[in-house]
Amino acid sequence: MFRRGNKPLFLWRSVRNFHLPSIAAVLGLVIFISLLFSLCSRENPAKGESSRAHETKRLQFQVLPNPTVEYIEEAQVIWQIPSDPKAVLFIAHGCGGSALNFWDSCLGCPNCVGLPEEKRIVLDALAQNLAVLVVTSTDVCWSYRKDGSRVKKTIQWWLEKHDLVKSPLVGLGASSGGYFLSVLATEVRFRGIVLMISSGLFDRMVSIPDNYPPTLFLHMPKDVRRGRKIDRHVEMLRKKGIEVQKIECLEFPLTPIWLTDRVTDLNHTTSLKLFELFSSKGFIDAKGYMKNDGRATPWREALKQSNILLKYESKLMHHIEEELNLAYAYHEMTSLQSDQMFKWFKSHL
Repeated sequence: MFRRGNKPLFLWRSVRNFHLPSIAAVLGLVIFISLLFSLCSRENPAKGESSRAHETKRLQFQVLPNPTVEYIEEAQVIWQIPSDPKAVLFIAHGCGGSALNFWDSCLGCPNCVGLPEEKRIVLDALAQNLAVLVVTSTDVCWSYRKDGSRVKKTIQWWLEKHDLVKSPLVGLGASSGGYFLSVLATEVRFRGIVLMISSGLFDRMVSIPDNYPPTLFLHMPKDVRRGRKIDRHVEMLRKKGIEVQKIECLEFPLTPIWLTDRVTDLNHTTSLKLFELFSSKGFIDAKGYMKNDGRATPWREALKQSNILLKYESKLMHHIEEELNLAYAYHEMTSLQSDQMFKWFKSHL
């Protein structure tokens, strides 16, 4: 969640003007605040850095959600450009997704829904001074036959319109978007691409160009079948002399405050109640690990019976499910490896 309030400012007077009890009270307050910040910055083992620390880092760059929504050939295109863009990031969403998932609802995009992982990736990109361009697929999932030519023209038109033709272009595709991006990269010049929870379509290509961009697979190894295919494609690309790397995204335990840290507008009390509900229903084990993927867990039914969510919080069901899927780590969009991903992108600019 975002914390945009001003930090407390203490104006110290001379110690001579304080009585001993006053000094003790002030010291006690300082110690209390220090302990509070220490507790709030506890590291999550899956991240290596707390989500609050990530949010603080983003706010240091003064990144504000201010996207522009356009329709090109009846296709939805949403983008945002920082003040001094160093490169351009094209993003292809997964099945059932859209460009609306990558920004919170705001003046520039009132219909945006801001799913937790998608919007964090955009915020990280903007914080790294990358312009972000997201295009919505024609159908529920991507089809290169239907979307390939349209997206190529859209990217070229957009780069020319914003005088970014000479800027390095990188790409991120998740699931279906990863398959689409793996083919798009044979015709559009990317400096590097990331295929997230996707093996790409390399085994179906007639040939892989010699100048194919460096490729990073961001994979959840619990998906064994997809992992085997990724390993084959890694070997295939390396034989062509193409730089390729793989990052594994592992499962991690939920905590009582995990959801409130990740889902905007979900308060601590509700997060704690949800954690207790999931525990009592046996959806998570004694250590906090999800026993199954969020999509295959009847947590929605249990939640409706519990009346835990307030009316204004009921719109967050999709947001909550995304975080449950992420904790199970089988197939979900993830921003937890953003630091590694953007470091890799930067090394190829």
